[in-house]
Amino acid sequence: MRLFLLVCLTMLAFAANSILGRAAIGGGYMDATGFGLWRLVSGALMLALLCSARGLNPWSRERVLRPASLWGGAALTLYMAGFTLAYQDLDAGLGALVLFGVVQISMFLWGALRGNPAAGMQVAGAVLAFLGLAYVVWPADGTGVPLMASLLMAASGLGWGIYSLLGRGARQPLAATAVNFAWSSAMMLPVLLLAGGGTVVSLWGVLLAVLSGAVTSGMGYALWYRVLPQLAPAVAATVQLSVPVIAILAGAVLLGEPVGLRLVFGTAAVLGGIALVVLRAPARKGQAAKQAAR
Repeated sequence: MRLFLLVCLTMLAFAANSILGRAAIGGGYMDATGFGLWRLVSGALMLALLCSARGLNPWSRERVLRPASLWGGAALTLYMAGFTLAYQDLDAGLGALVLFGVVQISMFLWGALRGNPAAGMQVAGAVLAFLGLAYVVWPADGTGVPLMASLLMAASGLGWGIYSLLGRGARQPLAATAVNFAWSSAMMLPVLLLAGGGTVVSLWGVLLAVLSGAVTSGMGYALWYRVLPQLAPAVAATVQLSVPVIAILAGAVLLGEPVGLRLVFGTAAVLGGIALVVLRAPARKGQAAKQAAR
């Protein structure tokens, strides 16, 4: 039950990132790449403060230069850069579909390669959840999908899939996430310069970016690294399909966005598919015990 609540809290944090980003970028308070950089820097600072409060030192030479830290920073940068650049030309719903579709594929394949393939009913549940998401976000008018923006979002999904898989080996999730955010903040600077970002800045935009970085990204990603070792790759991949649905529902409540029968039916399919994957997941008692002992 505790794991279920932690996963739900993590998915809510991920969805909140979408809401905050839409409010800041869609509202014209900040440009996309500038928002991404503010988000990373504020997340790194908040995580550093939390590490200090808990007596952790994430900045040791061994940890900072560890290959896993460099790869984690690079994967997070790929996710953030692809995400922010793609959404300049890609509809939010289609972007979520491409992003989480690639995340699913990458994590399912990794599980299979590592000797932990998904069961047949888990694959069926994942397909059901994905089709439910597609039904929710696919444009009713059948408009085409911008190729370059879709490729950027696919790269973003690959980055997030790699970042999630790396998190399965994190022994100190808070410290590992702090270092990842610090590396990614530095790696994001060339992206900002090449994309010509950072030109639209406002106080409200900065506040939204800091909230997204310090709370829903920094703390949310650290929590994700904490729960990942207790989840099979198929489960970790599929539960994330709930994030766009949660974001759409929250957008309806907070931003006054419309709700229709497509959302109701699609949400039922997503939740039903996730339930099928979770219920068919093999027990991970050994990993859960190791995580509790850390």
